Amino acid sequence: MSVRLRLQPEAIGTGMTSQRVRDRLVERLREEGIADERVLNAIRTVPRHLFVDEALATRAYEDTALPIGHGQTISQPWVVARMTEAVLSARPGKVLEIGTGSGYQAAILAALGLEVHTVERIGELLRVARKRFRSLGLNIRSKHDDGRIGWPENGPFDAIIVTAAAPSLVDALGEQLATGGVLIAPVGGASSQSLVLLHKQADGTLRRQDLGAVVFVPLLSGMID
Repeated sequence: MSVRLRLQPEAIGTGMTSQRVRDRLVERLREEGIADERVLNAIRTVPRHLFVDEALATRAYEDTALPIGHGQTISQPWVVARMTEAVLSARPGKVLEIGTGSGYQAAILAALGLEVHTVERIGELLRVARKRFRSLGLNIRSKHDDGRIGWPENGPFDAIIVTAAAPSLVDALGEQLATGGVLIAPVGGASSQSLVLLHKQADGTLRRQDLGAVVFVPLLSGMID
């Protein structure tokens, strides 16, 4: 699986967004336990600075979450890489993302050649993300809707990735997961969250694996234009 991305000249970057800066981020992620070279190559290739406001572009390749407006954040690169590794463990073809946000996580998955479906409840964030997808030549299916209901008409999915935290997992999402598939999501409240990986068994049950502590914005219901 190779990275599939058509970069425009402005995506290459200079100075604090240059390829050298991206390479340093990749080396840091490798040192922190990210081992899948496909994931590391996607992190190296996808221009994270295009997924944040221009004022924050010089911080794009720090291993930290950054604000993207509307009370949302672009996830820390380590978290994106860890969740992507978990998704790839299911050898997926079709992936559902809940919480498009900036579009960065969806872009990483699409760059890896996966068929990505993403749902976002905040209309303005989705409109901006769609522009980014088009500028990078990424064919990502997106929908403005309440992410808690998933995208049932396009399921089942080989993997589901949730980029916002809820006190418990949403049953509707587990029902849209294919047998043998994985669902990865942060679970918990504002003060304590754990990144959880669920494997769907042949009998329909979900086997749980905890991947460690994380901090995500809350998974909310409803839609905002």
